Amino acid sequence: MNKILLLAAVTFTFSFNAQIQITQADFATAGDTVRLSQASDNGYDYLSTGAAFVWDFSTLTPNSQIIKEFYATSSAPLFIQFLLGTFAPTRYNSTYYLESTALPIAQITSFLPITIENIYQFTKSSVDSLTSVGYSMNISGTEIPFQSDTIETHYDLPLQYGNSHVSRGYTLIDFNPVADAKWNQHRERTTTVDGYGSITTPYGTFNAIRVKHDITEVDSIYYTFPFVGAIWIPLPIPTSHEYEWWTNGEKEPILKITTNEVLGNELVTAIEYRDMNRFLDAGITDLTTEFKVFPNPATNEVNISVKQGMTGFKVFDSKGIVIESKVLDMVKETQIDVAHYAVGVYQIQLISGTKSSVKTFVKR
Repeated sequence: MNKILLLAAVTFTFSFNAQIQITQADFATAGDTVRLSQASDNGYDYLSTGAAFVWDFSTLTPNSQIIKEFYATSSAPLFIQFLLGTFAPTRYNSTYYLESTALPIAQITSFLPITIENIYQFTKSSVDSLTSVGYSMNISGTEIPFQSDTIETHYDLPLQYGNSHVSRGYTLIDFNPVADAKWNQHRERTTTVDGYGSITTPYGTFNAIRVKHDITEVDSIYYTFPFVGAIWIPLPIPTSHEYEWWTNGEKEPILKITTNEVLGNELVTAIEYRDMNRFLDAGITDLTTEFKVFPNPATNEVNISVKQGMTGFKVFDSKGIVIESKVLDMVKETQIDVAHYAVGVYQIQLISGTKSSVKTFVKR
């Protein structure tokens, strides 16, 4: 018996440290949405890595959540599609576009008498790579697309332990005729798959590979200043690093930590990880102390109750997808038939007027 248990333990450990490969099918594509939680840096060890490594980020605490949407290029305005979509040359025929916050817009607009909004990055997905082919942005009320002159490869596929690649990107953005100005963007990306093993976050435990991107960016602005004339002004962009943990089928990294180099040190600027719906709405009053779920674990049914009465509930699976919802007439108790649910972890959001709360239960 002891030998059987030992064998089972060894098998389980091995299964969560096996090398995996990330392919095009593991990335998001047009029409996908991905929920991400955002957390603060609490001194997490994001540097350690290697073969058959175990990363434990189970203590991550979400401050907020976002939904990342991947828009089909066919939904973009027709004139954008001629440069970056269906009617563009093959290398610029992007698969999707999504909102971008990576550009130094605050620095650009501090020099130029324009407003820049609604910035989108266009990505081409193929079997062997994911490339950034250009941008579109609203410049002082005018929507304008820009092709990248040198296309940057974000991922050289498939991703597997030991792989590495270097890619450069160059984009010249001419703001004419809105403004007599130009913006040059030069980027160099060094990508290394420097670890594999298992990672644990509040979302679960997964086989994963670790991908590190080192990004150097040199940007400059061209503008004609009164009494000075036309000059190029360099923009100070710090060297950045992106640490990503990828697993199969999750569309985005299970965890991504971004840092900037400041005076020779890396400072964490963002932490995002795949997650279920945590209902992080600061405008909703909490009902936690009044909300009961039983039995837990459950086999056939779950009872929910609240002292002041409920106006509805929603049940979410482990991926944050609503699988059942109901509107109620301010009842204090109700029952949910879970006999047909798959074994796993679920969340119930209870709603009572302007108040809301969430509890987790296990279906066995």
